[in-house]
Amino acid sequence: MGGKSGVIRSIAVLLISAVMISLLSFEVLFSSNGDDFLFVSASLNIEENIQSQPGSQKSSESASSVQSNVSSNNTASKEVSASADAKGKILEQFISPNSASLSYNNLYLKNSTGLNIDIKSLLKSDLGFKLKSNSQPQVLIMHTHTTESFMLEDRNYYTGSDLSRRTNEKQNMVALGDIVAKKLNSAGIKTIHDKTKHDYPAYNGSYTRAANTICSYLKKYPSIKIVIDMHRDAISSGKSDKVKLCADINGKTAAQVMLVMGSQSGTVKNFPKWKENLKLALKIQQTFEVMYPSLARPLSLTSKNYNESLTTGSILLEMGTDANTLEEAKYSAELVGNALVSVFNTLK
Repeated sequence: MGGKSGVIRSIAVLLISAVMISLLSFEVLFSSNGDDFLFVSASLNIEENIQSQPGSQKSSESASSVQSNVSSNNTASKEVSASADAKGKILEQFISPNSASLSYNNLYLKNSTGLNIDIKSLLKSDLGFKLKSNSQPQVLIMHTHTTESFMLEDRNYYTGSDLSRRTNEKQNMVALGDIVAKKLNSAGIKTIHDKTKHDYPAYNGSYTRAANTICSYLKKYPSIKIVIDMHRDAISSGKSDKVKLCADINGKTAAQVMLVMGSQSGTVKNFPKWKENLKLALKIQQTFEVMYPSLARPLSLTSKNYNESLTTGSILLEMGTDANTLEEAKYSAELVGNALVSVFNTLK
């Protein structure tokens, strides 16, 4: 009996081991292929109405104003590349100027303030300042959110390594500011580019620190007439997907840009000359559309301040989103620089 029991126990052990090995093999196969299958088979779900990225990208200080009625440059059947590290998809889209609530003569504006805006009258109005061709600074370029950055590779998915903020000046907003500043200075429009990291190491309080920087320059150089705050937008679609905004300009992909202008409306007070800023922004918006149709999203007029009350020539400019590539954003900076030179030359 003892011998038979030993044989039976041995056979039982072998059977149990075989079953466990089979289960383990199935589990490994499921774990290694399951997620990849989900990523590969998931087709893009393009939504007409995309929402602004939550606070991790743009906090309550955000200048982001996302439009609806978005048409995609991609086909809905495009599939996300397989990657075990993928956090979500990147959806390429284009925001048409026709989504604007107001339009006039190649100028498109989205008004979310409740104010009555006469675009034609404002566009024809003269600005309260002139730019001079001398050695004195006329323009200040700065960044409230300096570390905002872009994708370093052109992919239709993003991973945890694709940071939305970087301190490397060759990869964040400083790189774009350098391009625009170089364009203006080369055209004889004396421009200062401030590279202070107002959002690092702390994000909260960025606008307060940026205001101190602006006021410091205005005190040192009273000749400065125009202040350009260059940002990068962030847009999400669904729970985890990001949106890149693209336009084809002369056969090359550019990140779409957007002017964001504040006003004395809603709860905003002490901004009586907001229309002076808007007049400048309208001239720039129109020039974008004439020189590079589809580069600019509709100008966004909001009930915010954004430090634009500090001068009568302040503008906030959003350059693409965090899903755009750095190269796409740099190309946009080249185009923006050309357009600003064109506008500013008329102000001399």
